Parts: sequence; structure tokens; C-alpha cells
Amino acid sequence: MLDPIICQKARLSRDPRFDGKFFTAVKTTGIFCRTICPVYPPKEQNVVYYASAIECANAGYRPCLRCRPDSAPNSPAWKGVNATLDRAIRLIDEGALQDSSLVELAVRLGISDRYLRQLFTKHLGVSPKSYALYQQCLFAKQLLHQTSLPITEVALASGFDSVRRFNDCFVTQLKLTPSQVRKSKAVQPNQLRLKLYYCPPFDWALMQATLASRAVVNLEWCDNDSYGRTFNWHGCSGQFTAHHHGDKNLFEVVIELEDIKQVKAIVNNIRRILDLDVDMQAVEQDLQQCLPGDFAFKSGVRLPGIWDMFEAGIRAVLGQQISVAAARNLVTQLVAQLGQSHGDKLLFPIPASIANCELAFLKIPGSRKQTLRNLAQHYCSSDNPNSPEQWLKLKGIGPWTVDYAQLRGLSEPDIFLGGDLGVKKALGKSSSSFEPAQAAPWRSYLTFQLWSQL
Repeated sequence: MLDPIICQKARLSRDPRFDGKFFTAVKTTGIFCRTICPVYPPKEQNVVYYASAIECANAGYRPCLRCRPDSAPNSPAWKGVNATLDRAIRLIDEGALQDSSLVELAVRLGISDRYLRQLFTKHLGVSPKSYALYQQCLFAKQLLHQTSLPITEVALASGFDSVRRFNDCFVTQLKLTPSQVRKSKAVQPNQLRLKLYYCPPFDWALMQATLASRAVVNLEWCDNDSYGRTFNWHGCSGQFTAHHHGDKNLFEVVIELEDIKQVKAIVNNIRRILDLDVDMQAVEQDLQQCLPGDFAFKSGVRLPGIWDMFEAGIRAVLGQQISVAAARNLVTQLVAQLGQSHGDKLLFPIPASIANCELAFLKIPGSRKQTLRNLAQHYCSSDNPNSPEQWLKLKGIGPWTVDYAQLRGLSEPDIFLGGDLGVKKALGKSSSSFEPAQAAPWRSYLTFQLWSQL
């Protein structure tokens, strides 16, 4: 439950650290806002606080056109309380209910559709389908505000099959018409440029250094203020560049892609790679309670991701027992030889390319080449290729490789690489011992804290 007194202090302070953690609905105007809204704050007796934007909409409020609640960082109070709910939301955000039924989604989650509906009703106050439709409309609103895409393409990009259904759903969910939102836009033509916000702290310098030291030529590019790469998402290829604006707590992301229908899932994956949705203050509060006093704790350390689990696994296999620079060189060779062209750049090789290649150009043991082919073949033939249990059955793949792939390819928050040489070295620097298990469920962040000590 939200504490009205705390919420009042937070909204009046306009502190960006509270952005996305709750929303303020104004009874006199019928509008709901972010905590950082620039308008003059309403009187306390005229406001109601909600934990999420969808609860505001369900109560009959429409989103503010000034602060744009659709752009708020995604870290509401309920996030993380239920792993099944969290996974369900991630799958729905990726379009699971656009491609399949609620029953099929429940089967993927290993629960009944009745229990899935109960989870959404308890924590969000709406059904899974209502949640999916509202998120589609919020994403469409973001595209209307920040891009020059025609309304027809906005409808397709946000998962609607027809403009008529899009218009009807938009008005029902947001109490606005698409044309009303479009009037407020001010963007350059022919660009898909979005602003992705986060809640501080964010140690961009450390994340940039991590990404830059591992950046593969012609696949990725990285400078002091940006990171970009090519990608392939379910057959849709493209590229993005994320420009960091630390003074505004956001990344401005420019995206080029072939199929506009895939843009929502792609944006969600970019958010994961940059770790924009974590409640960093909550994570750090938990971590600092279990770390010894002499630990050189760094604030804002996040999880720099890799585009997908397959790429993370290939990188992990190539990086076994060698330096970061040597591993990057091997990945660069692999991409140069087997990566498909994307303009003047390259895409990461697809599983079939690696599975059917002798990999003679790689100067590594034959057993490791076979491990690469085994993993690639697994992705070609398995219905559930990201399953850690299935990976461990492949010869040449052990717990470290699986954990690393989950850590960076899925951004799992509770992976501790206790067997990693760098982690062991960092642990040896501390004069006081501590138990890493106490850092659960944030042991991935502990892993990166330890790597940052090297």
C-alpha cells in the first residue's frame, strides 16, 4: 500500500528518483501525472496516489500531455514481488498476447490461466488482456509524441491489426484520440527517435567501459556518450544507437529496422540491455546491508546486457579461460566470417551458420569449436533453446557458461559467478568475509560490484 504522506513529500520535491514508482491522479481535472510533472502541484485534498499507470486508467483518469506518464521508468512498487508475474509481464510486453492466447501464455509460464488472471487482478487490478491493451496504447502514445510515423504505422508498431481498432482502443484506454496526442509532437521527419528514462543513480562511465571493452567491430559501436549495435529480432534486422543524457536521466535512442511491427519488443530489449527498469535505490540498500564495511561500494552499477541468450552463450564459450581482449578478438573473427551484411555493418551469426561451419578460421581447440556447434545446433532444433537445464546437457558447457549467458543475455538479477577468476580476485581484496547468498535476489549486481573493483 502507498503511504500518502510519503507520496506527498515525493511529488512536491519533484525528485527524479521517485519517477515511475507511483503516479498522482488529480480528481478535479481527471488527469494523472508523474512525480516530475512541471505543472503547478495540485492541492493534496484533490489528489489520489496509484502504484501504476494502468491503475490510474482503470480508475478513469487520462495521462497528462505535459509529463507523459508513458515515458516514466518502469519500476512500480509491485515489481519483483512475484517472479511468475514479472515473467508474464515481460512476455506480454514482448507481444505474447498478440501472437497467442491467454491459455497458451499460461502454459509457457507453467501455471493455469485462472491463476494468471488472479495474479494480475491482485497486483494490478486488471486482467492480463486489459494490461496488454493498455501497454500497447501507452507505447503508441510514446510513438505519437516522439516520432513522425504516420498513425497507420503507429497502430501497426504498437500491435494493432487495424487503424479503426487502434483508434477505438486508444480512446477507451487513454480518454484521448491519437490526433489529439499528435498535435503536441515536435520531431524531425523520417526518424524513429525515442526517449527512454531511468531512475538514478546510474554509473554510465562503468557501463560504457564494460560495453566498449567488449565491443565487436562492425557489430557494435561505443563512445563516451553512446552505445549502439546491429540486431536481429525474429527475422527483423536493424540497428540502434542509444545516446546518454545523464543530466536528464534518459537515453535518446535512434532505431532503424525493417519491420515496424517489432519495434515495441525491440525497445523493451534495449531497455533490458541498458538495465533501465531496475529500482537501483532498493537494490543498493539491500546490497549495502550484507557487504562488509571496508567494501568499496560503487553507486549506480547496473547490468550491461547482450542482445540475446544465444549471442551471450557463444561469447561465453569463446571467452572461457582467456582475457576479455582475446575473447573480443575471437568474437570479431566469428562475426566477420559468418555474420550477414547489414548495410556497411554486420549482424551476429544465426545459429544455422555456426552449426554448419567447421570454424577453421578460429585458432581455438577443436573441442571448443564443437561446443560452439553443439550450442548452435541446440538452437536450431530445440523448442525451448534458452533452458539452462538443456544447456548443461551439451558437452563443453558448464555452470559458469550458463550463468554468464543468463546474466548478460537475459539480465537475470540473481546470478552470482562465484567460480569466476575476477570475482575470486575481488573477494580476496576484502579483509572481511561475507556470505554472497545474503545478497539474494540481487547477486547479479553483487557480481558486477566485484568486477568493478578490479
